[in-house]
Amino acid sequence: MKAKLTLFLVSCFLFIDSSAQCAMCRAVLESEEGKGVSQGINDGIVYLMLIPYILVGGVAYLIYRKYNTLKK
Repeated sequence: MKAKLTLFLVSCFLFIDSSAQCAMCRAVLESEEGKGVSQGINDGIVYLMLIPYILVGGVAYLIYRKYNTLKK
């Protein structure tokens, strides 16, 4: 179980440096001179995208653990 959790966390952190902007946001932000704003928007999108997956994963784990303990 520990190995699966470690693999899951490592795979989540490998995707942190992804480009999450839509085509319109990318076009507007690339036309500006400041690349820091673009990276900040990108990090914010990834952060907002990650929170629901963590919550759903946590609920799924709790349900799995509850059903697993009922069988024993």
